[in-house]
Amino acid sequence: MGEENSTPKFNPQDPKKSVDLGGAHIDAACAPAVGDTTIDTGGTVVAAARAVDRTSIGSYMLVKKLGEGGMGQVWLAEQTAPVKRKVALKLIKGGLYDSAVIQRFESERQSLAVMDHPAIAKVFDAGSTKDGQPYFVMEYVDGLPITRYCDNKKLRIPERLELFIKVCEGIQHAHQKAIIHRDLKPSNVLVVEVDEKPVPRIIDFGIAKAISSQANAEQTVFTQVGAVVGTPGFMSPEQADPRVQDVDTRTDVYSLGVILYVLLTGTLPFDLEGWRKKPVDEVLRQLREEDPQSPSTKLREDKGTATDSAAKRATEPGQLVSMLQGDLDLITMKAVEKDRARRYGTPSELAADLRRYLHHEPVTARPVSSAYRVRKYVRRHRVSVGVAAGFLIVLIGFAINQSIQLRRIIRERDRANRITEFMTSMFKVSEPSQSRGNSVTAREILDKASTDIDTGLAKDPELQAQLMDVMGRVYESLALYAPAQ
Repeated sequence: MGEENSTPKFNPQDPKKSVDLGGAHIDAACAPAVGDTTIDTGGTVVAAARAVDRTSIGSYMLVKKLGEGGMGQVWLAEQTAPVKRKVALKLIKGGLYDSAVIQRFESERQSLAVMDHPAIAKVFDAGSTKDGQPYFVMEYVDGLPITRYCDNKKLRIPERLELFIKVCEGIQHAHQKAIIHRDLKPSNVLVVEVDEKPVPRIIDFGIAKAISSQANAEQTVFTQVGAVVGTPGFMSPEQADPRVQDVDTRTDVYSLGVILYVLLTGTLPFDLEGWRKKPVDEVLRQLREEDPQSPSTKLREDKGTATDSAAKRATEPGQLVSMLQGDLDLITMKAVEKDRARRYGTPSELAADLRRYLHHEPVTARPVSSAYRVRKYVRRHRVSVGVAAGFLIVLIGFAINQSIQLRRIIRERDRANRITEFMTSMFKVSEPSQSRGNSVTAREILDKASTDIDTGLAKDPELQAQLMDVMGRVYESLALYAPAQ
């Protein structure tokens, strides 16, 4: 909860002040229309709050103001008893004693108190000042927004996904405690390093909504029909529609999908420059009705962004686009579906699909085909498939060699049989039944062979030619030149 983590607000006294838009910077004069600025059209306009004039609250010494949101201020404080440590102290702005604001502040305090997860900032204490100003004390998170941390460290896509999965697990825990965050964005997901490993911390449940069946009317005053609460660019279409009353956990899934989009591409799904020139109502209408481009398409069409984003992900633009095509495109676009019925039902489902992608397993966001399953199986088991393929190639090679040898043996056997048959028929003239008692000369045997060779060896022209050559030479040796030809 350093200076990086506060929710930026439009400052009418300083219209040139810029705000962080999940990695992009815009002029604060346009902040209500776009980006990382939380808006609340259901609140009450109140005069500017007076500065906190005290230096301590109970056992907490105020050090410096870290940030200021729509209803409260976050201070870096030092706890003096019973232990000494740095904490973040959030208290309602002086003068903001509107019942709805106080109720929302109390709701955030209660929301954090019921949650216990490594990815969610912990609450240590709560109370009220002597003036009746409510506050609560929570873990001080001296970290960077998740998008900025990943860019500074130049984390590769798989490393970013592993970190993002932890964020999904934290939000899943909140949902199990019947809490919807409703304002998820990079500046509300900080990253700190524990034992040199990145650990996310989700903060600012200031507009969280309780979905418990035990919530009473007072707990839902600040989410009644007609109010739009959230951050343009990250809020879901149903959250941007004041007519929708039943905002559920899938609104956080949408916001997680936008954060994932930024982690992958380095840019928001929608055109920020166009939003700067439009009123809030038009921005919210586009959010509800227009579909964003897929991550890979966004980078393919914006070469400048692709080059910058690839460098921050330790890869080349072409490789980044290729990596996003397919499963990552489908997972991201399913998370940011306009129709929440087609969205992932829970953060854990989104995290599960990302794990499948990292483990080269088929993802649920893609229609399954046999070829896709085989391709995923091969990528998942490259070593074993490679060994099996090598063994199969050797086996096939051995089988082919054996087949060739067998064919050669059969051919030689058939040739030997034909020679045997031809020679047997050639010497039949010397049998008594054929010679009828007369002597048989070598020429008669040769003449019979030359007559029978055309039909006897017709199936083996090569052997036929060889024997005819032999017989020709025999005729020549007998001085019978005419038959020899």
